[in-house]
Amino acid sequence: MDYQQLIKETALDNERMIVMTAENRALVRELPALLGKRFIDTGITEQTMIGMAAGLALRGRIPICHALTTFLIMRAFEFIRTDVGIPALPVKLSGFIPGFLSDANGPTHQALEDVALMRGIPNMEVYCPAGQEDMVGMLPDIWSSESPAYVRIVTRNTGYDHAPFEKGKAEIIAFGDDINILVYGFLFSEAMKTKEILEGKGLSVGLINMRSLKPVDENIITQLAASGSLMITMEDHFICGGLYTIVAEVLLKNQLTATVLPFAMKDKWFRPALLDAVLEYEGFTGRQMADKILMTYSNKIKNAQYHTI
Repeated sequence: MDYQQLIKETALDNERMIVMTAENRALVRELPALLGKRFIDTGITEQTMIGMAAGLALRGRIPICHALTTFLIMRAFEFIRTDVGIPALPVKLSGFIPGFLSDANGPTHQALEDVALMRGIPNMEVYCPAGQEDMVGMLPDIWSSESPAYVRIVTRNTGYDHAPFEKGKAEIIAFGDDINILVYGFLFSEAMKTKEILEGKGLSVGLINMRSLKPVDENIITQLAASGSLMITMEDHFICGGLYTIVAEVLLKNQLTATVLPFAMKDKWFRPALLDAVLEYEGFTGRQMADKILMTYSNKIKNAQYHTI
């Protein structure tokens, strides 16, 4: 099942659901004919779409707002914060081509701060599935909730049989004695490659799918910190406000320290290209990340300089 099929089945079964877009129909082309008046395209007017969605939610509807991530969460930010976040209305935000998935587009279309912006709004929940299978497994729970939520839409398949979704819980693929990788979104697949390469070097490597970023699974973060293993954060997001920041906040809250190596964009946009070229140029392929982790792990063992939160 894909994103469109899931929306179709859910909407046909639940009259409360309204599907909205701001002229971005790439993933929902079949829905206008099927849903009739319950499909609303406001044109390139994300602010209007969110304002309308808030009004519909006040009347008992559950709007799913689908648009390009940059314009959905930045152009309409004040409307999301004020009309949806403050009254905690059940408006569901679907951000298409977030992070590196906008690949060949320039900075105007690169959403590298979406997690930071959305998690900063009180009442707003934030979810970043690893792939389409993971996303289809979690969306029914998210849509049935009465809370506002933001979801990074990903249509790539991971080929991994994901565990059932539970709000506020990470998916634990494996625990490692030496290294543990925390990742969200489509980089899950690159993290799997990194894990395999490092294990080929004789290391014990864990992998955690941090698909629920708000609420976040604080227990897994504190558990990994207590283990003394090298912690890795991987995200196609600015280093400020994303997973690396979340880990830092949890460690400080619990008065813990850990050795953490972040993979994130450090105060710059990525160079537009096809996705594989973006990963290679920015150093996010499984092989490149494994090489850097090995270097950091060796330094850690030698008690050399490393990054400690």
